[in-house]
Amino acid sequence: MRKITLALSAACLLFTLNSSVVARASTPSPIYPGTNVARLAEQAPIHWVSVAQIENSLLGRPPMAVGFDIDDTVLFSSPGFWRGQKTFSPDSQAYLKDPAFWEKMNNGWDAFSIPKEVAKALITMHVKRGDSIYFVTGRSQTKTETVSKTLQDDFLIPAVNMNPVIFAGDKEGQNTKTQWLQEKNMKMFYGDSDNDITAAREVGIRGIRILRASNSTYRPLPMAGAFGEEVIVNSEY
Repeated sequence: MRKITLALSAACLLFTLNSSVVARASTPSPIYPGTNVARLAEQAPIHWVSVAQIENSLLGRPPMAVGFDIDDTVLFSSPGFWRGQKTFSPDSQAYLKDPAFWEKMNNGWDAFSIPKEVAKALITMHVKRGDSIYFVTGRSQTKTETVSKTLQDDFLIPAVNMNPVIFAGDKEGQNTKTQWLQEKNMKMFYGDSDNDITAAREVGIRGIRILRASNSTYRPLPMAGAFGEEVIVNSEY
């Protein structure tokens, strides 16, 4: 009788173990990474500002010259750059050194660029103040350009506030925007890249970061706020 009892106990134990193994084997692996409250609440220590706060900081100050970068700052121009790479150098960034690309980009392809909402708000605010608006871009200069008219039309800039686009170029190892910020006596400069912020700092003016859209063709995305500069909230579009 004792042997029968032991045999039954062993059989039950074996069945239980096998059932556990089968249950574990049939349980699917998690397909969602999940999150937690700590991750959701995590914020980078950045000096965030709004357009309204910038406007408030300028109260009482006389009209001034202010500058804007173009690509990924006032225009989402990736469509033109995407087309340029596909047309002139599908497997490399060589198109950025090709004058034929810049002739296209500076003479019509900005018709496919999307004006950023943050730029509309900023430019409207500066026009209301009577400020002189400059656009300083790292694009290569071409014999003709329609970028100035496109920007003036997109952002409804009166002729009295508008200045022709400055094509500073993009020389390796040299921030050519710096000389233009100084020469035109600009007091503020908005940009999405590190070079925009460092150019402003080199001449001792206020540099404010605008976020580059995450689907921009210009990679890698810069680390906004890395220099302790002001970063405009919700400025990726």
